[in-house]
Amino acid sequence: MPTLFEETALPKGKPVKSQHQSSVKKPSTMTPLTCFAVNPSGVRFETQEEDEEVVLFLRQHLIVNVPWVLFSILFVLIPPVFFPLVLRLVHFPFVIPAGYIVIGTLFWYLATVGFILMNFLRWFFNIYIVTNERVVDIDFVQLLYKQFSEARLSKLQDISYSTGGILATLFNYGTVNIETAGESPNLEFESVPSPERVVETISKLNQNIQQSPL
Repeated sequence: MPTLFEETALPKGKPVKSQHQSSVKKPSTMTPLTCFAVNPSGVRFETQEEDEEVVLFLRQHLIVNVPWVLFSILFVLIPPVFFPLVLRLVHFPFVIPAGYIVIGTLFWYLATVGFILMNFLRWFFNIYIVTNERVVDIDFVQLLYKQFSEARLSKLQDISYSTGGILATLFNYGTVNIETAGESPNLEFESVPSPERVVETISKLNQNIQQSPL
């Protein structure tokens, strides 16, 4: 595996702190909500080869979940707050049975739970992986279907990133664009944290591949 984050060794008998020690990147500890991990421990994916090692593990930044979380809170508050208000302000020419209100409320909350679950699973299982041999994009489409795209490091032609908006600037996230040669698909890592570090890491890996002997 290319030693992108390896610490420079010090001569024996000289316990002087190296000027490069502050930039050393230790293996990241994974949590269920991890969005950016360097050399993550315990991470494997379906098509990973025996000698292939994960260098970067990425998800979309947590902040991208804020809109649907706010909508979910609103949906939860609608039955106890909005429904009684409508019943008080609107005079229906008939009486709505209490059983209908209960059933309607249950269906509403069931739909809300489905909305929350689908959005969370889409964020949780949409994963971007960079290994010492390739870049991988795993897209969660629905419960029974996911799309797997990959490109070998040797096939990469151009790697860039873009950011836009106040939130992206404040929370330092953006989209990494990866252009490939031949029939390999172009890849896009959407709204990932620290996009400049992602581009730098992939570029170094690509450079190591290009310089390695055949």
